[in-house]
Order: sequence, then structure tokens, then C-alpha cells
Amino acid sequence: MTSKQETYEHYMNLGHNFAWDQEWDKAVSAYARALQERPEEPDPYKYLGLALIQVKRYNDALKVLMKGHKLAPDDPVPLERSADVLERLGRLKEAAAQYISVAEIYLAQRDIEKAIGNYERATMLTPGLLQIHFRLAQLYERTGRKRAAVLQYLTLAFNFQRNKDRERAMQAIERALRLEPSNVQVLNAKRAIESGELMAVPRLQEERPQDGKPKSGDALAELPAEGAPAASAEAHVAGPLGEATEKALAHLAEYLLEGGLTVAEAQAIQGIELQKMGENAQAVRAFQAAEKQGIRHPALYMCLGSLLVTLGQWQEALQYLERVQDAAYAAGVAHGMGQAYVGLGQVRPAAEQFIRALRLADLQLAINPDEASQLTAVYDELLLAVKQMQDYDLAETCNEFNRWLSGADWKVRIPQTRRAIDDRLRGGGKNELLDIVKDPSIVEALTRVDDYIRRGLYTLAADEAMWIIERQPTSLPAHQRVAQVLMKEGQTQAAITKYNVVINSFLARDDRVSAAMILDEVIKVAPMDVNLRLSLIELLEREGNEARMLDEYISLAGVYYQLAEIDQARDTYLAANRLAQRLNAPIEKRVEILLRLADIYMTRLDWRQAQRTLEQVRDLVPTDDKPRRELVEIHFRLGNPIEAMRELDGLLRVYAQSRRGQLILSTLESMVEAHPNEMGLRSRLAAVYRQLKRIPEAIAQLDALGELQLDAGLIQEACATVRQIISLNPPNVEQYQALLRQIGC
Repeated sequence: MTSKQETYEHYMNLGHNFAWDQEWDKAVSAYARALQERPEEPDPYKYLGLALIQVKRYNDALKVLMKGHKLAPDDPVPLERSADVLERLGRLKEAAAQYISVAEIYLAQRDIEKAIGNYERATMLTPGLLQIHFRLAQLYERTGRKRAAVLQYLTLAFNFQRNKDRERAMQAIERALRLEPSNVQVLNAKRAIESGELMAVPRLQEERPQDGKPKSGDALAELPAEGAPAASAEAHVAGPLGEATEKALAHLAEYLLEGGLTVAEAQAIQGIELQKMGENAQAVRAFQAAEKQGIRHPALYMCLGSLLVTLGQWQEALQYLERVQDAAYAAGVAHGMGQAYVGLGQVRPAAEQFIRALRLADLQLAINPDEASQLTAVYDELLLAVKQMQDYDLAETCNEFNRWLSGADWKVRIPQTRRAIDDRLRGGGKNELLDIVKDPSIVEALTRVDDYIRRGLYTLAADEAMWIIERQPTSLPAHQRVAQVLMKEGQTQAAITKYNVVINSFLARDDRVSAAMILDEVIKVAPMDVNLRLSLIELLEREGNEARMLDEYISLAGVYYQLAEIDQARDTYLAANRLAQRLNAPIEKRVEILLRLADIYMTRLDWRQAQRTLEQVRDLVPTDDKPRRELVEIHFRLGNPIEAMRELDGLLRVYAQSRRGQLILSTLESMVEAHPNEMGLRSRLAAVYRQLKRIPEAIAQLDALGELQLDAGLIQEACATVRQIISLNPPNVEQYQALLRQIGC
């Protein structure tokens, strides 16, 4: 007898063959037949959806694909095809929303290029998706496509300006200028926003004219070549402290010019001029004299604090900086206080202030609340890591933080560094972050590795990663990059071997958490490797992480099933079921395991075990009709019609309680068709027809029931059935009355 699995595979392969030959109508039929055999499998929905698209049955395709998506929510293909269908149907907003969802799935799978493609499609279908334009800009930056990122920032600025949000429009322009400071289109947009004029509609600038030479007057001629080091956006070389000082000088001058020229104001103006000339000590005396004469202004305190930091008068600098409460100077205040604490040898508060300055400076470039929240989380983790460091390590770390906050390109460096730290956090956890903070140059090296991999320079990437490993032999991100390079070069087994070396080194140090993290990475590379999954389960067991173990048992069983190692799949699901019972796992998880076990038993024609397993499912979720339907069929197969009727009555009650009357009728009709000689089925179907006033159909079922009863020698039951027919007043009622007399009723 052919099993359901064999039938399923036959029709799936048949559908693939028809699809290959472009015989889409036949492919539809084949995939539909496969789906009937295994409706819980996601693949038939995916392929049937594609075939339905090809024959232009778009509405049907949409229904099928969405069912497939529910079965496999992490598979982007059904959702992507459904977005295509919605687009074909002219439902553009819905299509755009679907493309965005698809992009999110690809991002979770770290497939940036496909994520970008779907985001781009969404923005083409529906204008004004500001959040998506921002995500695209970030993704373009990460993949080194500066001009594409600039276009997205310009688009954001254009939309913000139209929405009368000048501040955000300028933030978007600053982002674009940070990437390409001499881009004429961006500079023109900035001037338009500043002057209150409407900026031009953003347009994509071609890399180069067809003849390969920039045209005279073309903005492209002024742009740096792709891949060349980007010029820094306009920034004060002294970092946030220098920027805040410049603001304070301007604000103080405006404040002083608003009033009359008193002695105090004259001294303050003199201080401004002296500070601009670099006469710092004299500027301090002038400002302090102005303060004594009664000037109390945050800008004055900011100027004094900055000057005293420059002069190395640390304690006095702190006193003035602490008095500055204006948010406009917050990043500069934190930067100056960090330098002052370093000067005093107090590296712990210095590190905290530097991290505060980094956070505030980065927040100034954040373009929406989501990004602000994400970067805040990164700096929170960075602060926690710093608190775990020893003072002798903190001194060098503070110097590194101060370097991040200074120089002509600090506005470019800070978000780049933060993104690199964020990547390391996701890849290595807090211990890895602590190592990075102790030696922040690792962040820059890892960023270079990623850049080399993106540009296909695998030898350079490997060399840089090995340099990191020499500095930090246990650096998970560095080892990951080496394995990633090996994968890019097609050396899959070598990549897995590399991962295993790292895993064993962590196990030797009893660092099971890091070993488990790496095993997770390896399994992503080789998901069908059973030994890797067994190793991960063993690690989780040693950690006592039983909840995670349960998920891994289920995944391992699924791998065994795909490898056609059915006995191992069954045993693993049984182990998972025992663990789920011990953990009192959520009902959904236990039901998932039991249903897969039942499927294996039915594939093996082990009906008794399938029955017992499905009864457990029924008891866990009494309102679920699927196990009850399966149980009815199993009892019929085992020759237990009484038990089958008992299960059937339970199923019909579920339908009645949930007001799904149509399912009562369709279920009974299909079962009568499958089991025409089952008297209990015909009796129940006749009763339903009678209740629905469908008298001819009720008579037909009672007629067939009476014949079955007579054939079985059930004379009294047959008499009762004939009397029911007579009570329905059939056209040939005399014949039924004669039949009653004939059988002696």
C-alpha cells in the first residue's frame, strides 16, 4: 500500500516536472493533489501559489500563499509572492505592506540585499513611507552604497519639509552631508531649507556618464569615487566640547547685544574676543569678572568650563560645567567633564561622562525615535561593560573614547563605531563587549573586515580577522568572520571545522554560553548537521536550559524526518514530549510535538500508537477538530465503528458549539462517501438533512440505511427506519407501507 508520504512526494515531483515544462495547468492539479495528502506541509502552498499566478488565478493564489505563510512564517517566499499578487490586483498599499514584511524576514535572516529589494519595491508602490526610506538609507550605508543612501536622506528631507518639520529635514540633510559633503544636490537642498524655500524633488545621480567622463558642471564631477574614503561632514575638530563652545560663544554674544553695554557686558564681550584669539587665561579672567558683576548665563558657564579644561584647571572646570543646564550644550558638557575627570585621575566617572557624550552626540543625528531607542540600548550595554572593568584598563579606554570624540571626522566615526559595537553585542554578548572596550581598536578592525567582505576582498578580510585573533584569541566576531570568508570562498567544511575549533576552546574553558552561541552560528551554516545539533542539546542540558533544549529537540527531530531517518525522528519527538511534560510546556508546544508523532505513526501504519497520540491531543485541545477527525478515520481502519461514532459525535458537538453548522453537513457527507456501509453515518446524515428540511436527501439516506439493516438481519431497526421514511410522506409511500407488511413489522 502506498503511504501518504509517498503519494505526496509523487505529486510534488510531478508538479515540479510540469512547472519545468511550463505546463502550469497540470502543475496546479499536481500540487493541489499533493496538498490534499499533506495539508500541514508548507511547500505545496508555495508551489501551488506560483502555478496559480502563472495561470492568472490571482485571488486563488493569494489565498493559497497566505495559508502557506501561516504554516511557515519564517519563509519569505510565500509572502513575497503574495505581495506580487496584490500588486497585480492593483491593491498597492497592501502590496507595499507585504513587501515590508518580507524585507523584515530577510533582515532577520541577514540577507540584506533581498531586504533592500523588497523595501525599494514598497517605496515605489506607496510614497511617503518615511520609516522605510530611513531603513533603506541605513542599509545602503552599511553596504557602502553612499549615493543611494544620500538619495534616501534627501527623500526624507523632502517629505519632512513638505510636512513643515524643518528640524527633521535638517537632520536628514546633515546625514547626507556626512556621507558626501560636496554633493551639490544636498547643498542646494540645505540652502533651500535654511532660506524657507521648497527643496527640489530628489533625483538619483548617475555614477558616471556613458562615455565614462564627468560632464562639465555635472555635480558628479565633484563627488568622490565610490569606495574612496568619504570626506567628513563639517564638524569641530575638538569634538562635542568644541562644538558646544562655539554655540555658547554665539549665544552669549546674542544675549549681550540685546541689552545695554554695562561694565559686566563689556567684560563678557572682551572674554569672547580673547577666547576667539586663543588668549585663554585672559579670557577666563574676563569672563569671571563678568560673572562677579552679575552675568548668570549657561553660555558663560560653558565658555568658562571649556577654557579651564584647555588650561588643565580640572576642578574649576568641573564646577562651571556642572552649572550648565542647557540641553543644547549637553554633549559638550559631558565631553569636557570626561576630560576633566581624566586629568584628576578619576577614570571611572570619566568613562561614564565620555559614554554620555557619545550617546548624546549620536542622538543628535538620530532621525526617529526607533533609532534613538536602539542606540540608547547599545550605550547602556557599553556603560555596564565599563563598570566591570578595572581602573588600570579604564585609563586606556578613556583615552580611546576621547579619541572617538575628537578629530575632523568624529561625527562620521561615532555612529560607525556604535553600529560595530551593536553587531558585536548581538554576536558575542557582554563578555565580548568587555574585551572590545578594553581594546577599542578591535571595533575598527572588525569594521574593516566587514568592508573587505562586502567588497569581495576575502584575502584582506581573512588577514585582518587573524590580526584580531592574535590580539584577542577568543574573539567570537573575529572567528565568525574567518568562517564567513571560508563560506564565501565555497569552503563549507573548512568553515564548519573552524567553528568546531572555537567551540572546543570555549568548552575547555568551561565557557558553555559562548560555545552554545557559536554552535548556533554553525547550525545556521549547516542546518542538516545532526552532530552539531546533538552537541548543542548536550551543552544546553549542562547549562540546565531545558526550555531551549525543548526547541532544539523539536528542530533535531525535524532534521531527522527530512533525512528520512524516521525512527530517530520518532525517538527524538518522544524525548521532546517527555521533556515538555516535565516542564509543563505551553499547550501549543506539546500539541505540535504530538501531532508530528501522530503523523509518523500514521506514515508507518501504526494505527494504535497514532490513536493514543491523537487522543492526547484531543484531551489537550478539546475544541480542535483536526485530531477528532483523524481519530474517527483511525477507528474505522481498526474496525471499531462504535468508537468511531463516539469520536464523531464529539466532533459534531465541537462544530455545533462553535456554530459551524456547515461543517457538520460537509463532514458527514464526506464520511458517508468514504464509508457507505456505515449505518451510524447514514443515520446521522439523514437526521441533519431532516433538520435542514432537505426531505428528498433525508429519504435517500434512510432508504440506504434500511437496506443495510435488512442485509445485516436487523429487522426491528429496519422497521423503525421505514416508519421514519413514511413519516416524511414520500411520493411512493404505498411501496414503503407494503415493505413494512412484507418484513412483518
